[in-house]
Amino acid sequence: MNVLQRIDRRAMSFAVWLAVSLTLAVPSAARGADVARVRIDSGLLEGSVAHGVAAFKGIPFAAAPVGPLRWRPPQPVKPWPGVRKAVSYGPDCMQVPFPGDAAPLRTTPQEDCLYLNVWRPARTASRKLPVMVWIYGGGFVNGGTSPAVYDGTEFARDGIVLVSFNYRLGNFGFFAHPALSAEQPGGPLGNYAFMDQIAALKWVRRNIAAFGGDSENVTIFGESAGGMSVHVLLTSPLARGLFQKAIIESGGGRPGLLGARSLSGGSGSAESIGVALARHFGIEGTGAEALERLRAIPASELVSGLNMATMGSNRTYAGGPVIDGKLDLGGPTQLYAEGKGAQVPLMIGTNSMDLGFLQARTLDELYAQFGPDAAQARKVYGATGNSSVPAIAFEAGGDQMMLEPAREVARILSTRGQPVYEYRFSYVAESQRKTLPGAPHASEIPYVFDTAAAHLGKDLTAADEAAARAMHRYWVAFARTGKPEPRGEPAWPAYHAATDLLMNFTDRGPIAEPDPAKARLDLAERANDRKERAALLHARAVQDTH
Repeated sequence: MNVLQRIDRRAMSFAVWLAVSLTLAVPSAARGADVARVRIDSGLLEGSVAHGVAAFKGIPFAAAPVGPLRWRPPQPVKPWPGVRKAVSYGPDCMQVPFPGDAAPLRTTPQEDCLYLNVWRPARTASRKLPVMVWIYGGGFVNGGTSPAVYDGTEFARDGIVLVSFNYRLGNFGFFAHPALSAEQPGGPLGNYAFMDQIAALKWVRRNIAAFGGDSENVTIFGESAGGMSVHVLLTSPLARGLFQKAIIESGGGRPGLLGARSLSGGSGSAESIGVALARHFGIEGTGAEALERLRAIPASELVSGLNMATMGSNRTYAGGPVIDGKLDLGGPTQLYAEGKGAQVPLMIGTNSMDLGFLQARTLDELYAQFGPDAAQARKVYGATGNSSVPAIAFEAGGDQMMLEPAREVARILSTRGQPVYEYRFSYVAESQRKTLPGAPHASEIPYVFDTAAAHLGKDLTAADEAAARAMHRYWVAFARTGKPEPRGEPAWPAYHAATDLLMNFTDRGPIAEPDPAKARLDLAERANDRKERAALLHARAVQDTH
């Protein structure tokens, strides 16, 4: 056999190998089909291809957390034989859907819910692609990956591998009981929702290369409870090294929203509330038998009617994150100020009319909550144009719960040399400007995902589309490089306390400017500082009594 014949045979062998590889590993667009196949550590997946994007939905990243696996850390998936179809969402986690939710579920919730989804460009690139991992909000009692507004198609079209995953909610995601502590000494305990999130990130680290993603260029981002989750992942030793960048959308940061309840320690602890839940179902004792009976409660009953409308009045729910000393270490701003937390590039921000809860019957009662700043608060908030008690209470509550904590986090992290970019989302869809004075909580999501068309439907305008495209491009640029610098868009300067510059996404486009709410946030800062000092004194008094 001469040299040319040997080269011909090698070329033929390579062509056969390449054809087989393309059939198994990448979308078969060349064959005229609309499927894509990928092999991961648990088996072969077959997703769908449409409009230049390959989507893989309903991929199990952990075993079903049911029966004896309820209230246990996520367990490995059992490998499957053959090809598993990955063309529809897995069930969202057990919950009572919230009426009027801006991101309505498209599945029937179940306890067997630990599934994730991946979107990627249909044609694989020669280089590894940036990865973004989405964490939904919903007060830790609602939410899922199936809502249309969370569709990852536009990220994939822009060269991002987008991953979204489910995590346990309510009594399934946050629960403690002396019997559980005895069964699993050394923990982690209580925060099963966060354990699911870490398991999903570990799945990404193991498997995302099969989808063309770069496991060393992962950006986590989340909104509301998802943003609070990003705080936990930034500060938890158990999540270290699983991501390289982070984005927090309306995730607070001050103590109180996160890590407010201890795992054990008497009245008010997560364990004491778990005992109350057990008694509600007629279960006494703290031994293995009690735990077996707790795990046998039907999921439809254990959900206990929890959603964002009812969670505040429920006395048998831990209320969300639990300080366990292993996964959740406490209030984010306190931890950041102590030098703790992953030092990765961060984007953080809120909406102009964000969420908050201040209660008052009169303006005098409302302003009295500002203590020595009451007169100044009356002057500042009186100048905003609001005059009713509910309107001012909502505005001041949003400042204290969302806007000021974001600024405080940006200040702390930028001071220690961490790249931080703060934003304010002030854009209101053209069809809503007569009724909405600002951008409500969660309204930025369709613009981040560039799914405003699905969200607004027939009311979508060209201006709405342009706003969505611009905001989406900043998120994509940050995922690629750690800097929100998309070509052709206004420059977004890093945050520094001295300049207090943020990127404001307005009806006039993205504008880099000093924080327009500074006077309000200075008041909110002092109010939050007083609350923190009072909470610390109370905690010390409780500790002394024990």
